[in-house]
Amino acid sequence: MCGLCGILRLTASAPPVEAEVLAGMIARIGHRGPDEQRLRIEPEIGLGHARLSIIDLATGSQPIHNEDRRIWVVFNGEVFNYPELRRALQAQGHRFYTDTDTEVLVHLYEEYGDDFVEHLNGQFAIALWDGRHRRLVLVRDRVGIAPLYYAERDGRLLFASEVKALLPALGEAPRMDPAGLDQLLTFWAPVAPRTLFAGISELPPGEMLIAEGGRCRRRRYWQWQYPEHPDGYLRDTPESLAESLHDLLADAVRVRLRADVPVGAYLSGGLDSAVITALIHRRADVPLRTFSLRFTDPGLDESAFQRAMVEHLRAAHTAVPVTDELVANGLPAAVWHAEMPMLRAAPVPMAALSAAVRGAGYRVVLTGEGADEVLGGYDLFKEAKIRAFWARQPDSRLRPRLLRRLYPYLDMTRGQGQVYLERFFGMGLDDPSGAFFSHLPRWTTTARTKQFLSPAYAGAAVDGALAGLAEALPAGMRRWQGLERAQYLEARTLMAGYLLSAQGDRMLMANGVEGRFPYLDHRVIEFANRLEPRLKLRVLREKHLLREAMAGYLPAALTHRHKQPYRAPDAAAFFRGTTPAFVDELLAPGKLADYGYFDPSRVSRLLAKARRGGITGFADNMAFMAVLSTQLWHRQFVEDYHRQFVRLRPEGLRQAVTIEAEA
Repeated sequence: MCGLCGILRLTASAPPVEAEVLAGMIARIGHRGPDEQRLRIEPEIGLGHARLSIIDLATGSQPIHNEDRRIWVVFNGEVFNYPELRRALQAQGHRFYTDTDTEVLVHLYEEYGDDFVEHLNGQFAIALWDGRHRRLVLVRDRVGIAPLYYAERDGRLLFASEVKALLPALGEAPRMDPAGLDQLLTFWAPVAPRTLFAGISELPPGEMLIAEGGRCRRRRYWQWQYPEHPDGYLRDTPESLAESLHDLLADAVRVRLRADVPVGAYLSGGLDSAVITALIHRRADVPLRTFSLRFTDPGLDESAFQRAMVEHLRAAHTAVPVTDELVANGLPAAVWHAEMPMLRAAPVPMAALSAAVRGAGYRVVLTGEGADEVLGGYDLFKEAKIRAFWARQPDSRLRPRLLRRLYPYLDMTRGQGQVYLERFFGMGLDDPSGAFFSHLPRWTTTARTKQFLSPAYAGAAVDGALAGLAEALPAGMRRWQGLERAQYLEARTLMAGYLLSAQGDRMLMANGVEGRFPYLDHRVIEFANRLEPRLKLRVLREKHLLREAMAGYLPAALTHRHKQPYRAPDAAAFFRGTTPAFVDELLAPGKLADYGYFDPSRVSRLLAKARRGGITGFADNMAFMAVLSTQLWHRQFVEDYHRQFVRLRPEGLRQAVTIEAEA
């Protein structure tokens, strides 16, 4: 992964592209590409690139052009099938001047036009300038691994890998988008194209934006889809389907090991990462180096399972200890890189983990992210299945007690507690085929954070966020089965907006590390989406077919282990030791009133509760993290705008990048 940015003049009267502004934009995301920064400037467009060298270290500098230098591209990500594409293009007469995967993009575009993206197996954000037809094509990968943002200002289209690269070109401090905050306090993140920044959009996964003739239009080229009729499912024996899944995953891992630098892997202690490391290990030509987090809190730690896998594979392993101090002191940097508030502290240790990877001399890691969404792994999916079973007899007092199979700490047998839990989990029982049925309890819990909003921001209720999401749902979603609707929502909201972004790409690229995700190979997704739900969630056994596919390759303790969600210390981490100074500063009533997002009196009561160790439940933890991280977001991106972004361009900045200009 790298970083890209650019400025396109949509009209002849728009201000010209200034090298200093473009250099300031790319400098703001230099952490994404610490090896080299280059610019290309034409009368209509400027392109910037910050390179993390992984493939073709010698000649792979960007921007890259075609034979007649009329098509140019800057690219963030990887095309994993580039050797095959290159050979096919050479056979068609195309000439290459580098060995990088980036160059296949310009030649594919020459050959197939906008449909070039259909040929790519990868993770990518692409900005391609077609000088022949005066058009710009922005493309984001199918599931949203690589970020891409854009804004129209003063007759120009600005675009970049991170919002902070756009801000130097805006000329004024950004404003919070209340609808974006409402979505974050419902889904954990805004849903693209919405962002936290008013007037700045995120290109949704699986879409391209085409700018030509002074206008911009979006086009979807890929979508999560499931069969709308029974004959759409794969018909084969479970054994054969398990073998097919194994082969697809093995090939997804194989192509993701393509690099001119060493490749490592994350090892969490769960099934998903264990599968990936086992598949890497089977490739004898690839030495295995693994990295994990080790929590001092035994309730969060998975070290024993990590050690079992390390010993099984005989891997060289690094475990990064996670303390309360690391979480509390690391939050400001995490918010800066994520560019959004956080309802959990989980991204902070992930930044420490990527720092350890970089410190060990690695720039690339494979991870197990995406397995739960693709193959049916979350407790939420089981919960929805139980609730749908309950919906067949909504007056039953026995059926809701099945939830104790998932959450044994729930007391669904006595008094008011039972009434509350049945009301909570019973949301939507009158319409179990509704699009949002599976997620209503979680979204309602998250939305309780909105009770701390100030009157100015409290106007949008949970229905506002849901209404916006409903407008973008696939037309045939009601004809999908319940698990499939839940999988889609999880991929569209939490995975794309939070897991692959705030907790994924941003914490990896903060230290110049690229993450690769075999489970999110589009071939794996499209295969899994045609599996009958019972092969993914068999009664209440999650990821059933994956377990069958990997039987014999993993220690039994991991193959049969129940999923443990990744969590990190939240509110308590800020008070069990020395409380960082920014907590008291940003949560002071005067500062809360000044920023205007939250009600000072309510936050003061929450803070007092946190100081005495009284925050234990999910809702209060999320509220504390949301308030504190939103305050940090405002200080970094709004209050400190001029210091962070406007004064960024010192004397001599031209020397920091290589600039190619064309009249």
